Amino acid sequence: MLLSPHALASTQLALDKGCYKCHGTPPKKNAPTFAELALRYAKHRGNAGAESTLVEKLRRGTFLGHIDAHERLSQEDAQRLVRWIIDGAR
Repeated sequence: MLLSPHALASTQLALDKGCYKCHGTPPKKNAPTFAELALRYAKHRGNAGAESTLVEKLRRGTFLGHIDAHERLSQEDAQRLVRWIIDGAR
């Protein structure tokens, strides 16, 4: 299966930001894998309002508390990652 340029860019962004250290396979501690996140957030596909809310929750650390890596993400990077996850993280 060929990946779209958007998916490749987001996969590379997740690699560059170190996301796979916790969300890879196997995940670190209780962190969900990207596949699990994609299943959980697929219901938000096409909902820009929900996407914006998820981006802010990610950057503020309100998902699971204070997570430095999440809070250091720029608005743009967080949005790209959230959209990639919502679209299936593939």
